Amino acid sequence: MNPHSDAKIIDSWRKNAEPWTEAVRGAQIASRERVTNQAIVDAVLQRSPRSVLDVGCGEGWLCRALSADVERVVGVDAIPALVGQAQAAGGGDFRVKTYEALGDGSLSEAFDAVVCNFSLLGDTSVETVFASVPQLLSNTGAFIVQTLHPVAACGDQPYEDGWRDGSWDGFDPSFVDPAPWYFRTLASWVDLFVDRGFRLVDIREPLDPATYQPASIIFVGTVTP
Repeated sequence: MNPHSDAKIIDSWRKNAEPWTEAVRGAQIASRERVTNQAIVDAVLQRSPRSVLDVGCGEGWLCRALSADVERVVGVDAIPALVGQAQAAGGGDFRVKTYEALGDGSLSEAFDAVVCNFSLLGDTSVETVFASVPQLLSNTGAFIVQTLHPVAACGDQPYEDGWRDGSWDGFDPSFVDPAPWYFRTLASWVDLFVDRGFRLVDIREPLDPATYQPASIIFVGTVTP
């Protein structure tokens, strides 16, 4: 298997579904607890949606966090073990679905918000998501993406699109075989929205109070009439 590929990302997450669930539910990821969890919840609820689709929902924490304020919450993920964890915990309608299957028509309803919270890690799979989301949104719906801030995440490597090696540094030793991820510049993220007919209505850069550096970047796009 190509170590820098969308398939490798899926392979890695299949191996790490259990420790990831434990890390999220055990509040072991400091940046999420300090900043990014609340940042994505706030960004979604500001739209006052009645329905939300969480793409790449993992073990379901965001759906659970939104369920008290959102009438219908659906979560999809390609990893059956993670969907099983989400279903067991409740708080939404959870289904196994790959990104490539988002546009297959089985999600027949239109959502007020489609959310990807640190779940757009690949190359062609991400382009597939952007191609599918417009048909999943209501007329006033928004596509909300939280991801690593390109400037903060670039490190010492060239500031250009391309695959990067993954790492579980700082995580429990039970994590194995880290997934690669596809780095995109800020301009490339903007292009993904614009090229698929979205109008960017908000860009947020949540700051980590411990470092005063951006912990993430959040894009909010609506479909251009």
